[in-house]
Amino acid sequence: MASLTMQTSSYSSSSYEWDVFLSFHGEDTRKSFTAHLYNALELRSLSTFRDDKELERGRYISPELLNAIENSMYAVVVLSPHYAFSTWCLTELTKIVECMEKTGLILLPVFYHVDPSHVRHQKGTFAEAFVKHENNPKIVGDDKQTWKSALSKVGNISGWDLCNRDESTVIEEIVGVIHAKLNSTLSTVSKKLVGIDFRVDELINLYLNIRPDDVHFLGIWGMGGIGKTTLARAIYDKISSQFHSFSSFIADVREKSGGHGLVDLQKQLLSDLFKDNSDIKDVDRGKNKIRHRLRRKRVLVVVDDVDQTQQLEALAIERDLFGRGSVIIITTRHDQMLKERGLAEDEIYRAKELDHDDALQLFSWKAFKNDRPPEGFVELSEQIIHYAKGLPLALEVLGSYLCSPNVDFWESTLESLRQYPKKEIVDTLKISFDGLQENEKNIFLDIACYFKGEKYVDRVKSILESCDYHPSSGIEILISKSLITISGGRLWMHDLLQEMGHEIVRRQSQRDPSRQARLWLTNEIIRVLKNNNGTDRIEGIFLNSPPQEELHLNSGVFSEMKNLRLLKIIGNVHLSQGLSNLSTELRVMEWHGYPLSTFPMGFPPDKLVELNMRCSHIVQPWQGIKVTYILTNMSSVLILLFLCEKLVS
Repeated sequence: MASLTMQTSSYSSSSYEWDVFLSFHGEDTRKSFTAHLYNALELRSLSTFRDDKELERGRYISPELLNAIENSMYAVVVLSPHYAFSTWCLTELTKIVECMEKTGLILLPVFYHVDPSHVRHQKGTFAEAFVKHENNPKIVGDDKQTWKSALSKVGNISGWDLCNRDESTVIEEIVGVIHAKLNSTLSTVSKKLVGIDFRVDELINLYLNIRPDDVHFLGIWGMGGIGKTTLARAIYDKISSQFHSFSSFIADVREKSGGHGLVDLQKQLLSDLFKDNSDIKDVDRGKNKIRHRLRRKRVLVVVDDVDQTQQLEALAIERDLFGRGSVIIITTRHDQMLKERGLAEDEIYRAKELDHDDALQLFSWKAFKNDRPPEGFVELSEQIIHYAKGLPLALEVLGSYLCSPNVDFWESTLESLRQYPKKEIVDTLKISFDGLQENEKNIFLDIACYFKGEKYVDRVKSILESCDYHPSSGIEILISKSLITISGGRLWMHDLLQEMGHEIVRRQSQRDPSRQARLWLTNEIIRVLKNNNGTDRIEGIFLNSPPQEELHLNSGVFSEMKNLRLLKIIGNVHLSQGLSNLSTELRVMEWHGYPLSTFPMGFPPDKLVELNMRCSHIVQPWQGIKVTYILTNMSSVLILLFLCEKLVS
């Protein structure tokens, strides 16, 4: 194929009825090249207008045909030896050129056994055709000049020259180019892909510097809603034309894999790459068929949202099966799976949040159908941008939700978001959480509720280890699934992932704080403690902010909290009647300003790994001498001195 010059289209996703308009001379190509091209376009689900099928002949360029040209995205003009003998074809071509110049219709010429220079300068059979038209008294001079001008313009557009070329190969190229360019145009217009161009170019240059002698793998991983699929789709749209029709985008693999889903995905891959729609009995036969059909062919394949290695195995995603120059892109939330499939570190890209400017632009498109917020909504929009922390999913969901021009509605939404994040955001983020083992879920929820931002990671691991949560492997798994990070030596997670964790805890208890496993909000903790309605479901209480007023608690306030593992209380808490008991499951006991001189009778420190009683009134922590071999971080010097004195005496 010659270097194809593609005109820039100004169409929106809803401004055309047809993908392709076919213009051809019936006697030359109707039952041969054009018939095969039409069928190939239809097989790729490209709506194609073929005038001899849609309209009756005999009417001179009817309004229906003119309308079809105006409402087509592409026009494929098959310039055959007798094309110019048809006044019908020449009038069609004139209209096509007019739309190309005025509305952005993309014209793709096919030189079917004619020399492009003969079209350009009206030589050969094209010259013969105009001699015939000169002798036709019904044709006026202006028409002939307009036709010649249209032919000259089309002859100057590089397209496909069928001289000494296999027709089936040319048809594959034409269909591949239209399919790829059409998808690229539609996705860009419909999704407003803010900030995507730079990332796409970066990935292509750094990871997919396509050379014909290499097989290129690219794994894109990151948290839910970060834009992995959007990025993969944009890359696919940009480079798929280089693979003609040998390309496939397998979307939503995780969601579609249940039941007979893997077989359906195998069928899609075979259909996309090889137009093979034969039946597949089971996954093993499907995998063998894919392996056989690939046979080192050069292909582009995107496997989107993978969460199990079996899915890649079923689709025969194996490096040595693909031909040189192939590109395989995999998106996932789990980078460990990419490594298990043999991807090297320099083949794995972690998707990043949008920066402030791109985030504001994306949100504004969703909320205001413009790239900037209008006057009166700038500050409110900035608050949303801060809340979303560059997560495209959150920006799109909130932008669509906040498309109301009502300022009061915006303010009330902002007020409630922290406590009740949008369900669409939580449910998308929660997919990664649902795939965790039970101990990994507990580690994630403990970090979300208590340890986000903790700079002593070993301290957190020690606490989690004492709870039998196996943190060494668990934390690595959470990192690999993009649920947490360790940055600058601190444990971090995206703010919306933290809120997702909080929401999971609330949902598990039907939003009843007294039945929650973890309590972290000051007002809820105070309400539970004051009303003495704690339950054995409560495993952690972190009262990080001192109550504004003195908090007087009943002596049995912790009596029902038999599974309390983590307890942190800061200041202004009084126990005028003493404290009857504490959970024997406590691993962390941190009570700043503890108001009593001793711990309750029967409270053993056997499971404690951290004791911090800063500014407490402790005089004798336990009756008798208690020695614990588990205790690793005792912050109160008073306690240490006390134990030493008792041992000496």
